[in-house]
Amino acid sequence: MLLGLNVYAESEHEQIYRELEVPDFSYIHNIDPGEMYDVQHTSWSPYPLFRLTSPLYFKNITIEPGYYLLTPREHEGSWYILFKEAGEVKYIIPAYNREIVPMGFYDANLPKAKLTPSQKFQIKLYDFVGKYVRSSQRKPAPDTFLETTDLENNFISIVLYWGNYRYYMILRTIRL
Repeated sequence: MLLGLNVYAESEHEQIYRELEVPDFSYIHNIDPGEMYDVQHTSWSPYPLFRLTSPLYFKNITIEPGYYLLTPREHEGSWYILFKEAGEVKYIIPAYNREIVPMGFYDANLPKAKLTPSQKFQIKLYDFVGKYVRSSQRKPAPDTFLETTDLENNFISIVLYWGNYRYYMILRTIRL
């Protein structure tokens, strides 16, 4: 199993890219069947929002500029990242590696909200009510983080942190 892009030379990035297969499946009506289960206990979308200002390429797939919700999904034993726009799956890109997120990563990298005294009181009140009224409890959304790295020879690495796992993708900034 591959361990990350930082330890590989330029030729290995290209080898990883060339070995990845273009997905040969799609979803009915471009709707992600697992989304309903991910959002049923949250107040907002748990997926990270990715803003793309210039096109990215994966073999014959061109990812156009726009705003996308990135969602990891497993299909027949392989992991893929779904680029979703307005609730529809626009692009499916293979993830070449999946790892467990290191302990304390989110605490070290996600910003903490600075709350006013009234907001602190409101949160304590909600926690108190949620402790005793089961119907008002919500599961917390999974922590998310995106990491992009510009690599040599027009490659780009995107690492999606979602919940307990991180998923690695490799794309190009120009066509190969």
